[in-house]
Amino acid sequence: MRILVYGAGVLGGNLANSLYRQGKDVTLLARGEWYEEIKRNGLSIHHYFGRKTNSKIPVINELKPDDKYNVIFVVVRYTQLDSILPILKENASKVIIFVGNNLKTREITSELRGKNVLFAFASSAGHREKTYIRSVALNRITVGNIKGSLSGERFVKKLFVGTRFKVTYEHNMTDWLLCHAASVIPIAFACYYTDGNLRKVKNDKSYLNRVMDATIEAYRVLEDNGHEIMPESDKDYNNPGFKKKYMPFYRLICATKLGKLCTSDHAMNAIDEMSELNKDFKKCLEKYGEIPKAWLNLERDTNGYL
Repeated sequence: MRILVYGAGVLGGNLANSLYRQGKDVTLLARGEWYEEIKRNGLSIHHYFGRKTNSKIPVINELKPDDKYNVIFVVVRYTQLDSILPILKENASKVIIFVGNNLKTREITSELRGKNVLFAFASSAGHREKTYIRSVALNRITVGNIKGSLSGERFVKKLFVGTRFKVTYEHNMTDWLLCHAASVIPIAFACYYTDGNLRKVKNDKSYLNRVMDATIEAYRVLEDNGHEIMPESDKDYNNPGFKKKYMPFYRLICATKLGKLCTSDHAMNAIDEMSELNKDFKKCLEKYGEIPKAWLNLERDTNGYL
């Protein structure tokens, strides 16, 4: 099975590296100096837990209409999606999986009518240096279709067979990604509130409660208007014990180097992406009425980053 990973940032690099090193036929699409670096020296990844790997993975810098793959993983920033849709539309490949934050699932599926379009989120994070990626990758990925569209579950299972990936298949990725945005954007707000140093609020229970309140109020708007709250562990968001359950997690990401790598590093290096994601998420909430005050108050205290 021929696989193209379109995008060689942290997420794309980790995904391509993991699949390639687990025996899959993978090609990576990169641009500019990063393309030249990978072509010349291979894809180097410094893993948070100590390993360093270098993979001589095949790399290209352009997707041509007649370049046919069994699947294309699109792993680019949210702000870049619109610009590459015409390229994907013209390409002969039939299965496209968009990986990452995405609030345009139905629009993209409609734009790529005639192709099997799926959406995914991979558990990896980090930042890119000049010659390598510094990251943590957990070999976990959630993949699925939008509600009411053709399921790709059998194809996905076949795609990842023989790998160490833990794959979760969802049949409602629109709501999964909406809920993910509801939880991740307030954390980005916290990164901007602290100028990228979350240690400033690791013991600020009042502020961390505000972060969780923004997510909870967004969840309430979504559920009240017919959206499913996902994952399963968040369905009890109205329970008084919900914030108590998650407070240790928020303190962990504020207090540790691993938390910095997984949250503030990305937020501070992708301000444009988080700003666009926030704008589109608010548009979704506005369809149902006013944006929750907890969300707007948290957004207000972001030191002008957004």
